[in-house]
Amino acid sequence: MEARGRSVEEIFEDFRGRRAGIIKALTNDVEDFYNQCDPEKENLCLYGLPNEQWEVNLPVEEVPPELPEPVLGINFARDGMQEKDWLSLVAVHSDTWLLGLAFYFGARFGFDKADRKRLFNMINELPTIFEVVTGTAKKQVKEKSSVSNNSGSKSKSSSKARAPETQGRQSKALQSKDEDEGLEEQDEEEHGDTLCGACGENYGTDEFWICCDICERWFHGKCVKITPARAEHIKQYKCPSCSNKRAR
Repeated sequence: MEARGRSVEEIFEDFRGRRAGIIKALTNDVEDFYNQCDPEKENLCLYGLPNEQWEVNLPVEEVPPELPEPVLGINFARDGMQEKDWLSLVAVHSDTWLLGLAFYFGARFGFDKADRKRLFNMINELPTIFEVVTGTAKKQVKEKSSVSNNSGSKSKSSSKARAPETQGRQSKALQSKDEDEGLEEQDEEEHGDTLCGACGENYGTDEFWICCDICERWFHGKCVKITPARAEHIKQYKCPSCSNKRAR
C-alpha cells in the first residue's frame, strides 16, 4: 500500500484478502504448508497476501520493518506438537498479526475514533482464523441454529451436497412468484450463518455447497473444486484437509 489516504473499506479489503490466504494455507493447502515449514530451516513466517494467496518465507531484514511482521519460527514447533494444535497456534498468531496490521494502516492513514471503530466492527463480523481452523465458528453457528429451532434443517442427504436447487426450487415451476420468494427467504434465514471451511465466508442461496463426511464442515463447491455434477457421484466426500491427514 502506498503512503497516501486510504478508506476504511480499502483497509478492510486488504485484511480480508490476507485472511483468506492464510485460511487457505491452514485448510485447503495444509499439506503444502506443512511441507514448507521445515524445522531444519531458519525462522519462517506465514504471510497472508492481499490477493488471497499465502507464502512461507524468512522475515524481512529491514529493522524496523516497513510493516508489522507475522510471528517468527512457526516451523520450529511443527514436529513437537500434534498437527491440529500446531495449526491452531499458527492460526491464533495470524489473527493477532492481521488485526495489528489493520490498525497499523489505520494509524498510518489518520483514522479517527469513528473510523477505527467501524474498521473493527467490520473485522469482527468475520470469524477469526482460529475459529475457522478449529471448527469453533461452525459450532457457534450450530448453537445459534438450535436456539432458533433451525438445526433440523441441516440434516444431510446421502451425498452431503447442498445445491442451489433446494426442495422449494425444484418445484419452482409449480409455484407462484410470491411462494418462491418466500422459500428463498426461508432458506437464507436457515443457512445464512453457515460458514465455508475454506474461505470463511457465509452461505449464499445461489451457491453450491458440499459437506465433508469426516469433519462435517461445509465448503463452497468452488473452494474445493467440486461441481454439482461431480458431487452426484461421490458416496463419501472428504475435504482436502481430512484427505491430507489420512494420507499422512
